[in-house]
Amino acid sequence: MQEMIVIFLIVLLLFGAKKIPELARGVGKGMGEFKKAKTEFEREIKEGEKEGEKDWDRHSDSSEKASGSKD
Repeated sequence: MQEMIVIFLIVLLLFGAKKIPELARGVGKGMGEFKKAKTEFEREIKEGEKEGEKDWDRHSDSSEKASGSKD
């Protein structure tokens, strides 16, 4: 907690009180964009995983048919 206070005081000295809300907005927007990109990336990975499983199943089914195995 003490570290946060020291960091805040340094930011206050470097940028001044008028710039802090502007910087906070920028950081907030950046975090929102990062979260959105992370969610999109996770969605793409899951879709690719499902598509890969379908291709794998399709390939294994056609391999079994080609080898002439009977159930």
